[in-house]
Amino acid sequence: MFPVKPLPRNILYLTALGFLILFAGYFLLRDSGPNNSLSDLVILTIVFLLISISAIVIFQRGQSREPQSQTLHTLVSMSVKLLFEMVLALLWFFVAKKTSTESVFMFFILYLSFSLFSVLIILKTLKNKSL
Repeated sequence: MFPVKPLPRNILYLTALGFLILFAGYFLLRDSGPNNSLSDLVILTIVFLLISISAIVIFQRGQSREPQSQTLHTLVSMSVKLLFEMVLALLWFFVAKKTSTESVFMFFILYLSFSLFSVLIILKTLKNKSL
C-alpha cells in the first residue's frame, strides 16, 4: 500500500462523509411524501462539503509553511469556514425562506456534522505538531 498525501486523503474522507449523508438521507426521506426535502438535503450537503473542503485546503496549505504561517493559516481556515457558513445560513433562512422545522433541523445537523469532521481532521493533523 502506498502512502497518500494528507490533502487528497482528507478531501476523500469529506467526500465519503457527504455521500454517506446523502445515502442515509435518501433512505430516511424517500417515504416522507412529495415534499422537496431530498433536494434541500442534496443542496445543503454539497454546499457544506465545498465549504469544508475549502477550509481543509487552506489549513493543509499552511502546514507546508514555516511555523508562524501555520498558526495564521489555521485561524484563516476556521474563520473562512465560519464566515461562509454564516452567509449560507443567511441565504438559506432569510432569502430562500426555508424556515420549516425539518429544514432548520437538517441545516444544523449538517452544520454540526461537517464542522465536527473538519475540526477532527485539524486536531488529528496538529496532534504531533504544536502551534
